[in-house]
Amino acid sequence: MRAALLLAVGLVGLIQTLAPGPVIRAWTRLVYRDAAGAEPREWAYVAARVEGAALALVSLVGLFRLATAPDPVPATDDPTE
Repeated sequence: MRAALLLAVGLVGLIQTLAPGPVIRAWTRLVYRDAAGAEPREWAYVAARVEGAALALVSLVGLFRLATAPDPVPATDDPTE
């Protein structure tokens, strides 16, 4: 479950890094009642790319840690061990 969530976050970050325009337009339509009059500033695209890169990086680090973590020792219910 955790790996799937990290993978989804990484994919969203990758999409946001590579194509910030559609992501910003989608959020603008979602947030504003009349999105036709809303125009993002130039730095919004740079900020979206930085945020997307950060999400992708955090996701990759999380997936790497998850993949290299040692397997947990299974607990036994046998009191004689």
